[in-house]
Amino acid sequence: MRRQPTSNHCFICGRQNPVGLKMEFHSAGSGEVVAEYTVPDVYQGYPGVVHGGVTAAILDETAGRSVMTDDDEQRFFVTLKLETRYRRQVPTGTPLRILGHLKDLRGRRAVVHSEIRLPDGTVAAEAEAVLVELQPHMLQAVDTEALGWGVRDT
Repeated sequence: MRRQPTSNHCFICGRQNPVGLKMEFHSAGSGEVVAEYTVPDVYQGYPGVVHGGVTAAILDETAGRSVMTDDDEQRFFVTLKLETRYRRQVPTGTPLRILGHLKDLRGRRAVVHSEIRLPDGTVAAEAEAVLVELQPHMLQAVDTEALGWGVRDT
């Protein structure tokens, strides 16, 4: 598996975001992404349970990363629709497996499934997302180096 790039200040993957999750994602094949993560208690809604908004944010990020698994890690998508299903409580302090799978890619539009699994493999939360690729002219003004976009240890 190949580690995917991160940025400096993204809430989910940002290495320098003091309140971010600092998650790492790995490409697990074409259209497949995986992360192993334990959500700290500071992101709880109820005691011992990850806040639903944080759960949705993790699923959303995972969906977006599912379209960056091939050779082009500069292909950026934004979410048009995210339909989230909370099936079980997502616990804090517990190792979780987060998976994303590209279901359909047509032109600039993608449909992706993402999920959070408990240690026993049970799906605790899942989402279906519709994403659209940013147009090239929108990316021309983005300085990915200034964003800290890349594979880094810190």
